[in-house]
Amino acid sequence: MHDKLLAVVEESERLAREMATQEVAANPDAYRRHAKALSEIQGLVSCFRHYQLSEQRLHEAEQILHEETDPELREMADEEKRDLTGTLGNLETQLKILLLPKDPLDDKNTIIEIRAGTGGEEAGLFAADLYRMYQRLAELKGWKTEVLSSNPTGLGGLKEIIFRVNGENVYSQLKFEAGTHRVQRVPQTEAQGRIHTSAVTVAVLPEAEEVDVQIDPNDLQIDVYRSSGPGGQSVNTTDSAVRVTHKPSGLVVTCQDEKSQHKNKAKAISILRSRLLAHKIEEENSQRAATRRSQVGTGDRSEKIRTYNFPQNRVTDHRINLSLHSLDSVMEGEIQEIIEGLVAADRARRLAEL
Repeated sequence: MHDKLLAVVEESERLAREMATQEVAANPDAYRRHAKALSEIQGLVSCFRHYQLSEQRLHEAEQILHEETDPELREMADEEKRDLTGTLGNLETQLKILLLPKDPLDDKNTIIEIRAGTGGEEAGLFAADLYRMYQRLAELKGWKTEVLSSNPTGLGGLKEIIFRVNGENVYSQLKFEAGTHRVQRVPQTEAQGRIHTSAVTVAVLPEAEEVDVQIDPNDLQIDVYRSSGPGGQSVNTTDSAVRVTHKPSGLVVTCQDEKSQHKNKAKAISILRSRLLAHKIEEENSQRAATRRSQVGTGDRSEKIRTYNFPQNRVTDHRINLSLHSLDSVMEGEIQEIIEGLVAADRARRLAEL
């Protein structure tokens, strides 16, 4: 670990030197690349320097204990030694965390797909509630959301909604939301006041760019048809809806929210590209199935990850056994405590694997 850290310090010094040269300073792209690379390792370098300084002070305290006879000085040195031993232990853990390989997808924007599962109309209503929850979270985080495709129900619920979330570190924060979300409450449609259990599935896909997944136009079958459902004046009167079929994988994406056929096609291909990237990641992960079993949130949509119990005002994330009795706040997008718990559990797992 020590050699790795020294190499990172060397790299930070090299980047800083090059940023000070005329060649890099005069090239905005090169300067931006250097600044980004430097900022990514700055926290690690700062932590390591703190570690080195604490190590040096510990050595000095041990020297005093070895050489000094004055009881007062020895007591002070002994107290400092105890403090510094604890500090070094904490810093070592921090350094290990900072050295963990970063998921290259963490910085990506994200496409979220929410689908009503078992529970009929009530599942559709809860799908709409979950969409609102993620919208509120995005507002709290300063992220932007854009609906790519939606399929509403008659009672104001959603059979399905696909939307994009743009912002800083979006995928790193949302990737553990993938799975089955279960709700227990008295539905609006229930006359007897009985509690029903319904389910909604959430898929979280890193948004793929052309460099991530290249699609051969010859592999696509594109069909256009007349939109159905509620919409503006021209939605149901023009062939603006688009169905894109990726022939090699059999994946099908439909988009009809926009009045423009061109916009619907662009959105459908964006969703398709992200699904293909997710499929590629899934295949790579399945090759490491043994370690994946212990991962927090495998992303399997059949996995029940969380229960929202309205009568008890409780939300429970089953992967980390975390229960919060603040369901009303959670449904308003305040899920940061759950996200942090999932990130910490994933980090602990990866540290244990080291």
